[in-house]
Amino acid sequence: MSKKNPRPLPGNSRLLAINLAHAMSNRRHLKAQEWALDDEAVAYAVQDGLVDMFGWYEDEYTPQYWKSGGPSREARLTHAPLPPELVRQLAHAPDGVIDFSELGLTAPVAEAEIALRIGRPVARWEADTITPAAAAALIHSFTVSIEIVSSRWEEGSDAPALLRLADLQSNGALALGEWLPWQPGRDWSTQACSLRVNDEAPQHATGTHPLGDPAWGLAAWLKHVTRRGETVPAGSVVTTGAWIVRKDLKAGDRITVGFDDIGAVTTQL
Repeated sequence: MSKKNPRPLPGNSRLLAINLAHAMSNRRHLKAQEWALDDEAVAYAVQDGLVDMFGWYEDEYTPQYWKSGGPSREARLTHAPLPPELVRQLAHAPDGVIDFSELGLTAPVAEAEIALRIGRPVARWEADTITPAAAAALIHSFTVSIEIVSSRWEEGSDAPALLRLADLQSNGALALGEWLPWQPGRDWSTQACSLRVNDEAPQHATGTHPLGDPAWGLAAWLKHVTRRGETVPAGSVVTTGAWIVRKDLKAGDRITVGFDDIGAVTTQL
């Protein structure tokens, strides 16, 4: 259910939000050449419009599930709320496989990630000045995750960056594994992980998180979520960037991601 008082949206952001909402609901695609956004603020306003229209709230205006990240610590990090119905957990998968097959995702891409869950609410006053180290101290637990990327733009990853940002950073679905207590001081530079599709030989990687530590970008994410005075609820979840990316997937593929000494999760497209 949507909010009674949706947030005002600038420029053509409401119209794009309406069209993206229709595309999401009806498995349709938009043409990027028909749209243009001025800046990140307008792209984030489109996200706000989607949150309001679909009612993706955990607390006030704040969704529970997010993605956040960037290509390096020097880059500007970006963020997007995630539809709660497209976030599924291993604990609720009776056969041990998180099933997304009914979604009919277009050109899906799988990303091996680590998701974090914070243990208490964070208000704007705290987020405004929080450091990466202080933000990491807020983490309650973490888990292996698989983000499935799938765009609502016909051009997919070739659509302009601002349009992809407005489209929830092209999120299609998110699979979450078993939650473990947070481990402060973990050496992520030596962390090994793997991604396997069906019975193929797995891809392997070690220490390949783009920020060097999945908790490093948490401070920027908290600042973003609270920028208008909202509070990040306890239990909020954010997935933090790809260690391995696998393209060329199709319906019926089964993807398994594992992180040594952390766990594994499997999803079916």
